[in-house]
Amino acid sequence: MFVLVNLKAYPCDPAAVAAAARDVAEASGVRIAVAPQAAHLDRVAATGVETWAQHVAPVDHGSHTGHTLAEAVADAGAEGTLLNHSEHRLKLADIDGALDAADRAGLETVVCANNPTQVGAAAALGPDAVAVEPPELIGGDVSVSTADPDIVEAAIAAAEAVDPAVDVYCGAGVSSGDDLDAAASLGAEGVLLASGVAKADDPRAALEDLVSGV
Repeated sequence: MFVLVNLKAYPCDPAAVAAAARDVAEASGVRIAVAPQAAHLDRVAATGVETWAQHVAPVDHGSHTGHTLAEAVADAGAEGTLLNHSEHRLKLADIDGALDAADRAGLETVVCANNPTQVGAAAALGPDAVAVEPPELIGGDVSVSTADPDIVEAAIAAAEAVDPAVDVYCGAGVSSGDDLDAAASLGAEGVLLASGVAKADDPRAALEDLVSGV
C-alpha cells in the first residue's frame, strides 16, 4: 500500500511531519510520501521522505507567471505530483497537459476524481494512478472505504476497464489503520489522506496507527 499525505495549506510544520513520515516508513516498510505546499518542497525533501507536489500546471518553460512548473518542483526534490484534487479542479485538457508536463519532468502522477465515471476518464489519459475521493467525505471523520465501499470497487472496475496498468487509490476521511485495511480489502493499492495526519496532535502516532496492520 502507498500512503500519500497531503499537507494542503494546514498550519503544521511540514519538515516535522515529513521527518515523522520518513521514520514510520523506514520502520514499517510501508511506502509513505508527503505533499507540502510548493514553497516547502525543498524543506520536506531534505528530510529524506518521498516528496510529492500538490499540483503542477500544464505549461512548459516560458511566460507563465503564477503557475507551478513541473521542472521546478522536480528540482526542489519532488518525485511525483497530485493532479485535479477536489480543491484544485482542472479541465480534462489541462489534466492531459499537466500529465505531459509531469512526464517531461520525470514525476509520478496521481489524478484525483470524484466518482467512477471520472476515474475512467482520468485513467484513459495514462497517469500512474487515479484516486477516487468523493468531495462530501473529504476532511470528514468517516473514510470512503467505510462510508461508500461500492464507489471504491466501482472505481477500480472503471480503471481496469480502461487501462489495467493504472493503479487505484482512495481518499477522503482516511485516518486510521482500520481505514487503510478496509481500502486494501476493497482492492485499492494506496490511500490519500490529509487532516488525519496534518492536523493530528501527534503526526507520528497517527502514521504509526495508519500502517499498524500492514
